[in-house]
Amino acid sequence: MNDAELFTLSAYETSAEAFFKALREHHTDLVLDIRLKNENQLCGFTKGRDLAFFVPALTGADYVHDVRLAPSPALLDGYTKHVTNWDGYREGYEKEMEAQDVASYFQSRYGKYRHICLLGTATKKRRSHSEALLELLGKKTD
Repeated sequence: MNDAELFTLSAYETSAEAFFKALREHHTDLVLDIRLKNENQLCGFTKGRDLAFFVPALTGADYVHDVRLAPSPALLDGYTKHVTNWDGYREGYEKEMEAQDVASYFQSRYGKYRHICLLGTATKKRRSHSEALLELLGKKTD
């Protein structure tokens, strides 16, 4: 993995002001949306089509939605419906990503960026796979 700085940010339970302020404070040059679904009503201002406009306009960063880095629908469904706990979800996600050689894929696709935001779905009650991806790529969470 290159020496890029990665950090996670949640698309949920945040204001637009706090969201874009965090992107600017981290000098973000790529917002990498790794959510499986980014167009439902719960997304609010973080719907993919809106972020594709707002991120470059307000921060100068690029915006990419990459579902290859999202969990499979079955894995996500088990976690959101409380069939699988966080540890099981994280382990399943890590296996899915390792099967795809995520480190090589990430480097080849995003290696030119220096400050990358992994956009996930954490809430006060639920952790996000963005945290697990950060760990898989050899980075520590903020």
